[in-house]
Parts: sequence; C-alpha cells; structure tokens
Amino acid sequence: MFLRRWIQRCYDYMIYLAGKPKAMYFLFVFAFIESSFFPIPPYAMVIPMTLADPKKAWKIATVALIASVSGGFLGYAIGMFGYEHIAKPLLTFYGYMPQFEELKRCYNEWGAWIVIFSAITPFPYKLITIASGVMGMNIVVFSLASLTARGLRFYVIAWLLYKYGAPIEVFIEKHLGKLTLLFLILLVSGFFMLRLLG
Repeated sequence: MFLRRWIQRCYDYMIYLAGKPKAMYFLFVFAFIESSFFPIPPYAMVIPMTLADPKKAWKIATVALIASVSGGFLGYAIGMFGYEHIAKPLLTFYGYMPQFEELKRCYNEWGAWIVIFSAITPFPYKLITIASGVMGMNIVVFSLASLTARGLRFYVIAWLLYKYGAPIEVFIEKHLGKLTLLFLILLVSGFFMLRLLG
C-alpha cells in the first residue's frame, strides 16, 4: 500500500514537472534513473511535454533516449558489481525478483533479443539492464540492443503524438508495447527484404 501511494505521488510529480520551463532537464534525470532503479517510466513526462509543444517531439524523444541508454549503463554496472548489496534488495523491494529469475533463465538462449524485446514492452527496463550486467552480456551488444529498442519506443511515441496529438494519448498508453513491436517487425522485415533483393 505504501509503495503504491509513493509511486502515484512520484507519477503526479513527474507530470507536474513536465509543465515547468526546465522540464527537459527533469526528463533527462528521470529517464536516466528509471533505467536502473526508479519505478516510473519517463513516458509520464514525454507524453505531456510533447502534447504541449509538438514541434519539440523529436528533441524530447532524443533527450529521453540518450538519458535512458546512459542510465542503462548504471543498471548494467549495478548488476555486474553490486548484485547482492544493491540490485537484489532493490528488486525485492519492487517485487520484481520472480520476473528477474525468469529473465536470467532466458538470457543464455536469447541474449540481445531479450534486451530488445523486453525494452519495447511494458516489462521494466531496469530488470533488463541489471540482468545484462549479472549475466555479463557483451557491452557493445547491450549498447546496440538498448539503442535500438529504446529508440524505437521513444520515437514511435514522438511520431504518433506529433501526427495525431491528444486524441492518440489513451491509445498510446494502452497499446505502446504492441505498436513498438510492430514497428520492430516491419524494420527487421524491411532489412531482410533489402538483403534478398540486393
């Protein structure tokens, strides 16, 4: 109950900050810390900021992407060097340990695809970054997978809000994971088609 109230307060505060003159700086901070330990995704700020100024949609998405991927390296370091003392208590506090154990079992088989798939779904991105560090995933592979997945997610939001505005907001909140996955499938399919035609 306490955790739920605290998360709701944080969410409300992020929406409040989205309307401030220095919102871009706040977005960077929240997108950074969400990748390793903060519970609320940066979309709480990305959506109202983009609706308030659609011309800045791509800038907002870029700031969120850079911060999120940068913060992912902190999560990776926590997983690699501080699992027992930092990551485990944190994951237990949020109730993520069962998901985390399942994620670790999948890593050996799927590797980078786990990072991409999980980072574009509602699955908590911090679990991915920490698990990548625990499993010692190649840092270059981790970086590219994170850039691909988070980039798709943030730019899909930016494009939809820029094109359709406020009426699409509820649709995004309900179907963002499916939309980003569809974009990823189309992107990969297009790549393979180009290879075949070439």
